Amino acid sequence: MDVGLWIAGGLLALVALAGGISKTFVPKEKLAAHRGGEWTRNAAAGFVRTLGVLELLAAAGLILPALTGIAPVLVPITAACWVGLMVGAMITHLRYDGGWKFAIGNLVWLAVAVFVLWGRLGPQPFTT
Repeated sequence: MDVGLWIAGGLLALVALAGGISKTFVPKEKLAAHRGGEWTRNAAAGFVRTLGVLELLAAAGLILPALTGIAPVLVPITAACWVGLMVGAMITHLRYDGGWKFAIGNLVWLAVAVFVLWGRLGPQPFTT
């Protein structure tokens, strides 16, 4: 179980890192030109960049507290925040033609985050 939770947390961290890097460092116009990025046309550049920074923080929050042993309770808290982010992402993607495909992907990552949240608060918490 612990290995599965580490793998799930690591995958979520990689997804958060990739999304965070793109939203933080790629111009919004370039994001808007790609399938799935249409929503950025209607969003302020600062909002897109802020989401990117939050995703970078999520990547760190899913891994670093557990690795360092400093405030490991932040791992399930970060997973809970990721659930909220994925709900917002699903709502946003469903507003666009063909966005249901991206919303399904968001739903998958939401389920992985729920698994991490449940596992780290329940059967396999990190000991402090």
